[in-house]
Amino acid sequence: MSRDWTPARRRANEKPRHTLGLEVMTDAVRYRRYLVELLRPHLGRSILEVGSGLGDIAAHLRGYDRLIVTDVDPLCLQELADRFGSRPEVEVRRLDLRGGVPSLAVDTVLAVNVLEHLVDDIEALRRMSDAAKRGGNVVLFVPGYPSLYGPHDRAAGHVRRYVPGTLRATVVGAGLQVEVLRPVNFIGGIAWWVAVRVGGCSSPNRSLVGLYDRIVVPLVRVLEARWRPPFGQSLLCVARVPDGVDPGVRGPSDG
Repeated sequence: MSRDWTPARRRANEKPRHTLGLEVMTDAVRYRRYLVELLRPHLGRSILEVGSGLGDIAAHLRGYDRLIVTDVDPLCLQELADRFGSRPEVEVRRLDLRGGVPSLAVDTVLAVNVLEHLVDDIEALRRMSDAAKRGGNVVLFVPGYPSLYGPHDRAAGHVRRYVPGTLRATVVGAGLQVEVLRPVNFIGGIAWWVAVRVGGCSSPNRSLVGLYDRIVVPLVRVLEARWRPPFGQSLLCVARVPDGVDPGVRGPSDG
């Protein structure tokens, strides 16, 4: 990341705001670190990130051989080009899952809060996997539990929130093998229910995001380092691209 790229610089230069308020989430530094801690053990040396947005996750992905960041939004693509122009291992591409996805033979395809936006999630996941090499993986992070669906989900264009069973069915339907599938962020799920279902919050609020980042995220990290929750704000899934074995034959633990 270039040294002078910060949310403050973006606001000072009065660049157009993203319609989903992604700039507000840029300030959630602790949450982003927590998320990367969850993802990092499952990432290979070469990564394609689908739906990179403003690049807040990719900015924490350093030390890899190849990192391809993508989006369909012109504003996001420009931000990605500005943010990662000084990193030679990072490539910025426009990628639309509604069209063909090139075979890039990457170790890992990463999609954070992407799949829930797509009506045909099985076909979208199948296309994501086309970019990975045989035996590679697809790492998914998606909103969990329909009971948490509220005004924010509708405003963000979420078609659904998943439970482990529906996400497993999607992954297997796309021809992939489930290796890890579990809920995460139990306390965040409760906080989301209060803010969105009870409070009716329909867009990111800088004050609430700051409070969540300072108080909730540290608690989540401590708690879930010792305990696997049965419920959470999100689901983490790692799916293997078959290397010749029929998908669904293995019966791995959901942990």
